[in-house]
Amino acid sequence: MDITRNDDGSLTVQVEPVALAPDETAEAGVVMAAVTTEKVLRPGEGGYIEALAEWDAQQHPDRGEAVSTASGREEAMIVVHAVSEDPKHVAEAVDSLNDADASAEALRHVLVGGTPSVRAFANEVAAAEGGDELAPYQATKIIGQVLAEIDGRPE
Repeated sequence: MDITRNDDGSLTVQVEPVALAPDETAEAGVVMAAVTTEKVLRPGEGGYIEALAEWDAQQHPDRGEAVSTASGREEAMIVVHAVSEDPKHVAEAVDSLNDADASAEALRHVLVGGTPSVRAFANEVAAAEGGDELAPYQATKIIGQVLAEIDGRPE
């Protein structure tokens, strides 16, 4: 499935085609053609976390399964907290990372676990960095912004 990440963090996903019932003006027994549509998912909507994980996998299809290290997870918590405090400075928060790749892997690992994993991660961020716990949709949106920033940098 092709997924597009929009500038506002929303994701445009293709929706499975559905065969339409014949209308009254069509010939008897003729079913109208299936229509492929797109749907925009926003953080907090059902399926967003899964779609974000799928979008991330699409960016680098040759990348293996996400592996989280202790140092990568620690830096991931720091960067997510920094972006939650100052959402306009994602690039600066990513610049402060010692190992952006390890942080990205830790964040991918969180996404693969779905909503329970994101909720637990948001709780960990609040406990380690202070401040209010982020709602899963907020944490997911920030994770998407950080991954987009890291992946968009030249190697």
